Amino acid sequence: MATVAEKIKELREREAKIKEMGGPKAVEQQHERGKLTARERLEYFFDPGTFREIDAFVKHRGTLFGLDKMDIPADGVITGYGKVNGREVFAFSQDFTARAGTLGEMHAKKICKVMDLALKAGKPIVGFNDSGGARIQEGVDALSGYGQIFYRNAIASGVIPQISAIMGPCAGGAVYSPAMTDFVFMVKNTSYMFITGPDVIKAVLGEVITQEELGGALAHATKSGVAHFACENEYEAIDKIKELLSYLPDNNMEDPPYVPTQDSPNRTSPLLDTIIPDNPMGAYDMKDVIREIVDEGKFFEVHELYAQNIIVGFARLGGHSIGIIANQPKVLAGCLDIDSSDKATRFIRLCDAFNVPLLTIADVPGYLPGKQQEWGGIIRHGAKLLWCYSEATVPKMTLIVRKDYGGSYLAMCSRDLGADIVLAWPTAEIAVMGAEGAANIIFRKEIQEASDPEAKRKEKIEEYRNLLYNPYIAASRGYIDAVIVPSETRPWLIDSLNLLKTKRTALPPKKHGNIPV
Repeated sequence: MATVAEKIKELREREAKIKEMGGPKAVEQQHERGKLTARERLEYFFDPGTFREIDAFVKHRGTLFGLDKMDIPADGVITGYGKVNGREVFAFSQDFTARAGTLGEMHAKKICKVMDLALKAGKPIVGFNDSGGARIQEGVDALSGYGQIFYRNAIASGVIPQISAIMGPCAGGAVYSPAMTDFVFMVKNTSYMFITGPDVIKAVLGEVITQEELGGALAHATKSGVAHFACENEYEAIDKIKELLSYLPDNNMEDPPYVPTQDSPNRTSPLLDTIIPDNPMGAYDMKDVIREIVDEGKFFEVHELYAQNIIVGFARLGGHSIGIIANQPKVLAGCLDIDSSDKATRFIRLCDAFNVPLLTIADVPGYLPGKQQEWGGIIRHGAKLLWCYSEATVPKMTLIVRKDYGGSYLAMCSRDLGADIVLAWPTAEIAVMGAEGAANIIFRKEIQEASDPEAKRKEKIEEYRNLLYNPYIAASRGYIDAVIVPSETRPWLIDSLNLLKTKRTALPPKKHGNIPV
């Protein structure tokens, strides 16, 4: 009979064998591809010495097509929990060195178990995806595994933060789980996502395209919007995940972490008094406005490369996390369109789910015109913004810095959509539409009958602009709470946020609304 010492020795040997993953050659090939191994990712992600692995000894039960003779260490995925910057986080990391990290019955069960634990504990979960897809030899059991993961993604949504890091290939059904999570990180030149790969596309459609062009990090960060972040390497991706977590609570029942700051809440920003161009058509960088307002000028932008006419991301005011949604005058004059509406909607709903107050900064001339926008459903997509702002119950602050016209005035969280505090700079222009279009409608007859129609048109445009292109009519109706000096914006916003920290709003009881998807 084996002694205790011998049994412990056997345990250590078994653990060591599992930690070799797919073996030295497979590990070397992984490194040659410019990728970390599944265990190296977890080691870099978690605080040193805090990761606890679970289900290390799980084995597959497949018997067909030679699987019964195949040993797959940890069944191709490492699962467990640990601390990230001192906070508990759950994670799974697919091991491409072990049969390409393919997903079978037990592989999926391991992921489902750690997802269930994260949900019970009310802690974030991060998935490092690096897999060849479904383990074909296991057939429908592999498909069932994906389905069980998708189900848990949906149930956990809005309850705990879910983050996906695409560290290698992610194809077919495997792409849907990351797409159902809150954030998707990709790495340039080493990670890919697509439903059907280049070979299938060539065979079916005759189109020739590379993996990177079809489903690389930049393709999804700029074109499809599937990826929120396109990182230079895996270390940068993991660092950004850690930073992202610092803005989010552990779950929907908690507030985001408070981070003390040396940045005075009373700091003024003289730059803001001159940042708006005298020319109403002039552009400026809205990110400069954001950095002047927030703690220490730190802005963690989300979806930076997608729909750049709108900006979304996290920052802090007086140490408290906020979500920022702002028009970008440098791109499409800050117009709203289909993609920017979707981008903002998703971010607003995420902030609302996790108790992150919202700051909306408006400089928007309207919705982008054109048949492609109309046929693409700008009405439906634009309605999402109206919907999600109205539904959000977190503190909502709106700052109008320049143009705020028509339906887009409403869509950028007007008082009527539930904004709690609305501030405006003296440069704010609140109107149903631009002066040129309004003058052409209101004064059409006068312009047509004038001896010099063009001069009359310019006169009436200026008349309309002088009468309505200011914030004071809206302020006189109570739609704006205060017209403020731009340099004093930060103190105003911090005081407003402190005022709203105890906000309580209840929505009518219902199963869920029917958002115009």
